Amino acid sequence: QVQLVESGGGLVQAGGSLRLSCAASGGTFSSYAMGWFRQAPGKEREFVAAIAWSGTPTYYGDSVKGRFTISRDNAKNTVYLQMNTLKPEDTAVYYCAAAFHLPDYALARKGWYNNWGQGTQVTVSS
Repeated sequence: QVQLVESGGGLVQAGGSLRLSCAASGGTFSSYAMGWFRQAPGKEREFVAAIAWSGTPTYYGDSVKGRFTISRDNAKNTVYLQMNTLKPEDTAVYYCAAAFHLPDYALARKGWYNNWGQGTQVTVSS
C-alpha cells in the first residue's frame, strides 16, 4: 500500500492556473500508475487525468483536455497536475489515486485504484 498526500489547492479566478502535487510514501512509487479524480458537490467522482507507472501513456478527461497536464517525478515520489485556463466548473475536491502496475486500458477507471489521498479543494471564481 502507498500513502498519498495532496497539496496545492486553493481559490483562483477563472482563467488562472494552479499546480496540484501528490506526494507518495510507503511503496515503490515507480511501480504505481497515478491518477487524478475530482468530485463536485452532489456529483459523482470523475476522472481527470492519469499517467502510467512507466510514464506513458497519459490520459485526460474530455473536459480538461488541452488545459490540464499530468506529470510524475519518480525521484521525488510525486505526481503533479498542472491546471491552466481554469473555469468555475473545475471547482471540486481533487483526489490523487494510485494503483500498482495498472494496465493502460484501466487508467481512467476509478474502480481500479485502491490507494487514495484525502483530497484538496480547488475553487474557481467567476
